[in-house]
Order: sequence, then C-alpha cells, then structure tokens
Amino acid sequence: MMVTSTVCFGVMAVLIRIGANHLHPFQIAFLRSFFGALAAMPLLLRHGWRTLYTDRLMFYVLRCAIGAVSMLAGFWSIAHLPLAQAIALSYSSPLFVTIGAVMFLGEIVRLRRWSAVVAGFIGVLVIVRPGSDAFTQASLVALFAAACSGAVTISIKFLSRTDPVATIVLLTTWLWVPLSLPAALAVWQWPSAELWPLLIALGVLGTAGQYFWTHALRLSEASTLAPFSYLQLVFVAILAWLLFAEAPDRYTVCGALIVVGASLYIARREARLARQRHQAAPQVLSQPAE
Repeated sequence: MMVTSTVCFGVMAVLIRIGANHLHPFQIAFLRSFFGALAAMPLLLRHGWRTLYTDRLMFYVLRCAIGAVSMLAGFWSIAHLPLAQAIALSYSSPLFVTIGAVMFLGEIVRLRRWSAVVAGFIGVLVIVRPGSDAFTQASLVALFAAACSGAVTISIKFLSRTDPVATIVLLTTWLWVPLSLPAALAVWQWPSAELWPLLIALGVLGTAGQYFWTHALRLSEASTLAPFSYLQLVFVAILAWLLFAEAPDRYTVCGALIVVGASLYIARREARLARQRHQAAPQVLSQPAE
C-alpha cells in the first residue's frame, strides 16, 4: 500500500508540473481537492453516512486548514523548483515532526534524535545553498510546506487512534475543497478542454495516494514504511529527467541523501523506543502497589 501511495503521489507531482504551464498552482490545488472529493465518494457509498461522524470535527477543521496551506505551498514550489529538489525538500517533514512532538506532545527527545535533526537540516542547507546564486525563495516555500505537513502528520497520530481510515480520508478531502477555494478564486481562469482529464487524474491520484498512505500507517510501523515512501524521490527524479530533461545536481543528490538518512534514523529510533515502552508497560502494571 505504501508503494502504491508513493507511485500515486509521484505521478501527481509530474502532472502538477505539466498543469502549472497553463494554470496557477493555487487553482490546480483547488481542482485537485474538488475532484479528489468526488473520487472519495465510493468510500461513502461503501461505509454509509455514519462514516462522517466524529466528535473531533473542529480538530479536523484545524488539521485541514493547515493541510490546505501545506498543499498550496507544496504545489507552488513544485511549479517553481526542479522536481527532484522540491520533493527532496518535502522529505524534511520528519525533522519538523520531531520538533513539533517536543513542543506540542511533550515527547522527550534525547541526543541521538536531536543529532539526526541537526544532520537533516544540514542536508537541507546543502540542497538550498543559502547565499549562492542557486538559492531561491521557492526553496523557503517548499520548507514551509514541509513544516505544515509535519503538523498534519502529528494530527494523524491523534485521529488514527479513534477514527477509521474512511472517516479521515472523507472529511479531509471534503474540507479541503472550501478551504482551498479562496486562494483559487484570486487567480481563477477557466481551464481549456485538454486540461480537464489531467485535473481529474490529479484528484483521483491524490485521494488514492492519501487512502493507501493512511491505511498503510494503520497496518504497520512508520519506520518500516519509511524506506518505501522515499522511493518517490527516485521515481520523480527519473520522470523529471525523461519528461523535462531535469537532472538533479550534485547538491540536491547529496543533500537528499543526508535528509533521507536522518529521517530514516529518526523513524527507526522512534519505533524502537515505542517497542521498549510497550514491553515495559505490562511489567509496570504487574508490580504490586506499595
């Protein structure tokens, strides 16, 4: 499921780049949300209206507002950066997740994980090269999108404990439509007939990718799935080279390796600590009260 999700998101990134030659990225983001909401309808038909029930509706609204901002910024960066660089910067999201877990979840992060976070941000600096001629504001937008994506990931940890995958996917895709509409209206122009199949495909791929990603996270540990998710970077780099003649430079490759390595270490470390806490819990419960 994670590999399928990776392919969906990878192809979607390529279609965003193609569509950005004709429409503003904000409008593409809205239409992706609109057609994505329609693509999610079979989940409603299968599970019924009760799937939409949740006692965390306001939390969904906040989560989706942050997610919509992340989507708008991410689509804009894909349109204005080399594809491989935009995707590589998006993988800095786990670094922000670690920082957010300390600030908002009260998690204790020790030296090893902080070292991985620092190494990851060094990788980010290698990619964006601040102070050089290669540095652009689009790189900062991509990092902002990654930070917002990290906040969304933290929210998924809360929601997946109580709500089924269909509820998360349906409410997210439907809330994204009104939340992304204002930005689209500011730059609106009617797409040509040739663009509609591409825009519909964006919605289907986005919803399918989110469904398989959310389902995979429920079935297995994030540390186990992380290596498969990073296949998207390789997949997109190959497509960018074949379709747009965009070969990633050595800075993007080196920086991406550092970021991915740091993110993988963080995921493995978090999984190991989670297993240790799980194993220790029965022992604590079995101890007699003093």
